[in-house]
Amino acid sequence: MEAAAEPLRSVRHLSRVLLFLSQCYILSGDENQLFSHLTESTEIPPYMMKCPSNGLCSRLPADCIECATNASCTYGKPVTFDCTVKPSVTCVDQDLRPQRNFVINMTCRFCWQLPETDYECSNSTTCMTVACPRQRYFANCTVRDHIHCLGNRTFPKLLYCNWTGGYKWSTALALSITLGGFGADRFYLGQWREGLGKLFSFGGLGIWTLIDVLLIGVGYVGPADGSLYI
Repeated sequence: MEAAAEPLRSVRHLSRVLLFLSQCYILSGDENQLFSHLTESTEIPPYMMKCPSNGLCSRLPADCIECATNASCTYGKPVTFDCTVKPSVTCVDQDLRPQRNFVINMTCRFCWQLPETDYECSNSTTCMTVACPRQRYFANCTVRDHIHCLGNRTFPKLLYCNWTGGYKWSTALALSITLGGFGADRFYLGQWREGLGKLFSFGGLGIWTLIDVLLIGVGYVGPADGSLYI
């Protein structure tokens, strides 16, 4: 009898072990789901970095609110839009009461129609600022945070080359007048070939020196990297 009961006890023991392991697996799955849920619920949205807490709703940056805009408004005219703050954003009204729905006043115009002071654009250091005709480049522009407008807040724009490498016009002109015969002005502007030519020709016997004084004085000759004077 004992020999016959031994396999039965082994089967019961094995079933208990399997039941215990299955319960542990289920509990571990629930814990993982709970942890992931808590992580998702406590994750801070990226736009919250720009949204001050408990400030006036009407002064929140555009990234913190969602507005029901209408592009059929009359360009250049004042217009009002109904807005709602995004989730996790807290703000108040003029009486310091919590608020989620409010109205903003703005001028009817698209973001790319804003004045240059209302957006920032990327700079190009590869185009030539001193060229004829004057060169342009495509820049990516972004509207400032507290400016409200219609359409995309990031847009491309064709701008004139306008950057500087740190060369001073006054320094270049002074070198052209005093040491132009030795090519100091051209060396200063990074134009080594012209500088060597002036150095070994004694400023083109003075003629080249006088011409460079006039050209640098009117800004026709600039830095070799194509930047503007400061």
